[in-house]
Amino acid sequence: MQPQPAQPLVAATPIAFVQAIMRAYDRHGLPREAALLALDRARIAPEQLADPGARITAWQMQQLSEHAMRALDDEALGWFSRRLPWGSYGMLARASLSAPTLRVALARWCRHHGLIAPDIALALRCEGGVAHIEITELASLPAGMREFCLVSVLRNIHGLACWYIDSRIPLLGACFPFAAPAHAPAYAVLFPGGTTFQAAHAALSFDAQYLQLPLRRDERALRQMLQNALPLTVLQYRRDRLLVQRVRQLLQDEPGAMHSAEALGARMHMSPRTLHRQLKDEGATLQALKDEVRRHRATELLLRSRRPVKQVAEAAGFQSEKSFIRAFRGWTGHSPAEFRRQGTPTA
Repeated sequence: MQPQPAQPLVAATPIAFVQAIMRAYDRHGLPREAALLALDRARIAPEQLADPGARITAWQMQQLSEHAMRALDDEALGWFSRRLPWGSYGMLARASLSAPTLRVALARWCRHHGLIAPDIALALRCEGGVAHIEITELASLPAGMREFCLVSVLRNIHGLACWYIDSRIPLLGACFPFAAPAHAPAYAVLFPGGTTFQAAHAALSFDAQYLQLPLRRDERALRQMLQNALPLTVLQYRRDRLLVQRVRQLLQDEPGAMHSAEALGARMHMSPRTLHRQLKDEGATLQALKDEVRRHRATELLLRSRRPVKQVAEAAGFQSEKSFIRAFRGWTGHSPAEFRRQGTPTA
């Protein structure tokens, strides 16, 4: 039996997903003893299966899933009409590794997944700056396994996408074509960004700008990842390679707002402390980004409009004309009026 990690983990995974894995043993005709061995390996008491409110940790879910996938020789855990032998998802990951951008990699993944699992079809769609990965069910999924299947497929592809570009990809939302289950609160952990039930199909959404990022992994990194691939579905990447761009866009969209770290963090589903830390990791600060956006807007208005300086100050997000003049002189070495007369862009 493998020891649990030293760090305590939050028990957030619904017992319903454990029950689905147990059904996979029945579906593949394995004896009850094999399922009990899997539970023991993951330190899950059999009596927990009868408690609909029970939860397990991510570590327990990883242990149970890996043991079951190997015992059943099915990485799909009984979801589809044919097995996906051990190594199937590694093969899909390798097939997309040479893609120049995440968009191409995910499009390949979706296409190739249909070749090995024709029961569902995955598709990447972009609309209004938002990317959607959607699942169309082409066959009836086994009773008691549908939810776990749809959740797992979306979690897998999201985790792999983050790994490909070595970056967090914050979700804007997820949706599922079934009623909210009793354990619906757990979805806030599984899919940060909000979850909708009773939708037309299963899907997740994120900012389409991430699709333009290049892949940052090679064959060596892939081999290393495949030695312990399951944590990809729960790994929270510290780096967000578009964080600076996302913060800058929010500042530009609402130039008159105060834009505190608390307010911006809430918009991006992170704490103020995390926001400051991740900006620092990217070589930026919130105040510097605010100054950059305000400076750009102020100089544009001074050079391309005849608005009074007071109105320019308000449009750039300053509470008073005096504070604007002081800040502008610090940026350019000139007062707004002098800058306008000279008509000289800042360096």
